[in-house]
Amino acid sequence: MNPVLIMQVNAQPQRIKVPTPSISEEAQKVCPPPALSRLQRHTVAPGETIESIAEQYNLIPPTLLAFNRVLQKGQVTVGTEIVIPPYNGIAVKIPNGKTWKNVAENYNIRADALYEVNGCPETPAQQTPEIVFLPGVNWSPGGKTPPKISLLTGYPLPFEARVILGYGWLLHPIKNQVVFHSGLDLIADSGTSVFSIGKGIVAFAGKQGNYGNLVVINHISGKQTRYAHLDSINVKTGQKIEQAELLGTVGQTGQPDFEEAHLHFEIRYNSPLGWVAENPNSYMEVIFK
Repeated sequence: MNPVLIMQVNAQPQRIKVPTPSISEEAQKVCPPPALSRLQRHTVAPGETIESIAEQYNLIPPTLLAFNRVLQKGQVTVGTEIVIPPYNGIAVKIPNGKTWKNVAENYNIRADALYEVNGCPETPAQQTPEIVFLPGVNWSPGGKTPPKISLLTGYPLPFEARVILGYGWLLHPIKNQVVFHSGLDLIADSGTSVFSIGKGIVAFAGKQGNYGNLVVINHISGKQTRYAHLDSINVKTGQKIEQAELLGTVGQTGQPDFEEAHLHFEIRYNSPLGWVAENPNSYMEVIFK
C-alpha cells in the first residue's frame, strides 16, 4: 500500500495552514512585465519615415523621438537601429526618495496605472525605481511652447457639429483599444461644405493614406490645420486661402474611424519635431464661449 495514501481516522483534527501568495506573486498575476523590459529593436528600411514607423507599431512620432536621440533632428537614416517601446510614453530618471504618488501627481497620471505599467516592483516605502516609464506622456523639445491659436477664428463647417470622437488618449469605441486621436471627428452629412478656419496657403491637397482626401493649410500664425476624409476637394497645393473659403465637402474616404460621414479636423503647431498635433478643444471653447 502506498504510504502516502494511508489516513489515520482516529487522529485528532488539525488546522491546515494554506500558504498565501506573497505580494510579488500576486503582482505577477495582475501586472504585465515592466514596459521597459519589453522594448523591441527596429532597423530602418528604405522609404521609411518616423511617421510610418510609428504607425507600424501603433505609436505616435514623439514616442520614437523620446527613446531615440538619433531621430530628434527629424531625420531617419536607412540601416539605423532604433528602440520601440510597447506603447506611447517616455522613460524618465526619478530623484531618490520619490514615491509613485509623487510621480503620478507631477505628471498627472493615475498612481495605480503608473505602478502596474512598470511591473508592480517591490520597493521600500512605495519608492520608485531609478528609471520609470510614464505611459501617455509625450516628449517635446525643451523651451518650445505652442503658439497661440487666437488668429484662427473660423469654423470648418456651416454649423456647430457634434463631436463623435475627441482629441487625446481614448478608448476607441470600435477597436476597443486605447489609441491616440490627433484631432476631432465632427459629424456632418456627406456633401456638407468644409471651410478654412483662417488665412493661409494650401500645403497639400489630395489623397493621403488613412486620411483619404486631405487638405492641409499652413497659416501665418505658425499653425497648420488638416481637413480629412473629404468627398471632394476644391483647392490646389500652393493656393492662397482666405478664412471661410470652401475647401471641399464632407465624405468617408481613406480609413475613417466610423462608417458615419464626418470631418476629421486637426490643429497643429510648428516645432523642431515638425507639425505637432495639439488639442483643438481649447480653440472650440473660444469660438463658442
